[in-house]
Amino acid sequence: MSLLLVGLSHRSAPVSLLERASLAADTQAKLLQDTLAAEPAAEAAVLATCNRIELYADVDKFHAGVAELSTLLAQHSGVGLDELTPYLYVHYEDRAVHHLFSVACGLDSMVVGEGQILGQIKDALALGQELHTAGRLLNDLFQQALRVGKRAHSETGIDRAGQSLVTFGLEHLADGPDTAAWAKGKRALVIGAGSMSSLAAATLARTGVAEIVVANRTRARADRLVEILNQPGGTGVRAQAVEMGEVTGELTRADIVVSCTGATGLVLTADAVADALGLAPARDAASGLIPAQSTGPVRLALLDLAMPRDIDAGAGRLDGVRLVDIESLAEASADAPMAADVDQVRTIVADEVAAFGAAQRAAHITPTVVALRTMAAGVVADEIARLDGRLPDLDEKQRAEITQTVRRVVDKLLHAPTVRVKQLASEPGGAGYADALRELFDLDPQTVAAVSRADLNDPNRGRS
Repeated sequence: MSLLLVGLSHRSAPVSLLERASLAADTQAKLLQDTLAAEPAAEAAVLATCNRIELYADVDKFHAGVAELSTLLAQHSGVGLDELTPYLYVHYEDRAVHHLFSVACGLDSMVVGEGQILGQIKDALALGQELHTAGRLLNDLFQQALRVGKRAHSETGIDRAGQSLVTFGLEHLADGPDTAAWAKGKRALVIGAGSMSSLAAATLARTGVAEIVVANRTRARADRLVEILNQPGGTGVRAQAVEMGEVTGELTRADIVVSCTGATGLVLTADAVADALGLAPARDAASGLIPAQSTGPVRLALLDLAMPRDIDAGAGRLDGVRLVDIESLAEASADAPMAADVDQVRTIVADEVAAFGAAQRAAHITPTVVALRTMAAGVVADEIARLDGRLPDLDEKQRAEITQTVRRVVDKLLHAPTVRVKQLASEPGGAGYADALRELFDLDPQTVAAVSRADLNDPNRGRS
């Protein structure tokens, strides 16, 4: 079996296509189940964020796997295969490992070096474990990716190469890096209470806003986020939760709005924003809002971090409104300078990819080595039993000494070849050594498979 990745991201596809192809949580689960049901795939995991959708699978056929994974992505995203295919990228074996490790380190993020991708990788692994679609290979891969990402952030200054998407977005709203001066005393409305919205609320609190209002479809989650923001010894920001139905009213009092929900339609229309500001959007019968740019001082700053978008793009053309969304951030990040630490992280990724490949190749031969030693132990047991029949007068001490001697002889004979075959198997191109060992010692394939299944079903394996 071999690792295959098929996906698309902000680097390969326009944001407008990513927006249409975004996968809701229940759709991700269905995609994983359908991938596992497909003939070429034995394991599957999906990494879906606001700017990437990647499907990982352990497949036995490369071309059939690419075709099947591409078709499944098209079916579940709702974007036709013919339209989706030009924007898909395919990585196989070590290249797929290299890609995921780079993603985990923030090298492939819209904002280089951002760390929230680690949480998203952890969520992808958790979903695969929950649905039992992530087996030995993908458990090992994703857990190692998390370790590599943490190593990059702890051993290098990659954090200095970029910020979180939230910080990057707030800087663009403030039209400069001094977000503290810009945000001081302002009232912020955060729509959503998921991981990105929680990060936005925490960032706004540290930035120095005076008040934060949180609205979420599930009120309990909004209450929980507010409770965290209001903890003693925190930033001192005033925070309160409201129902989603109160968002329109809160718009009239907000200076900053950050929205990131899982809604499939718009959360804020241009009309709602215009009404909150006492404006009447200019319209024509054919296209709705006339595409005139916003003018005058900014009265309302909107940051849309959702995919698909939460806020109507037309709101950004209203007088006194500044709108920053994923698309505008993607354009801005293309010109962002790369930090010197990026080269150091790339070196870490290359080393970790080589180590992961060697470990996987070595693990591939382990069931064969275990089966060989099991067979040898069986031979020893049979010979000792035969000896008991021929020499029934041996006392227990003599029998134990003979048994130990035979076992030592067998262990010494097997030690060098098994150690050497593990070393050879860990090198590139070493996969054939397991087959050679099975052939030379006439090992039962079912015994080898049983060892592999026992390892795969170990309850202590594959848990983060």
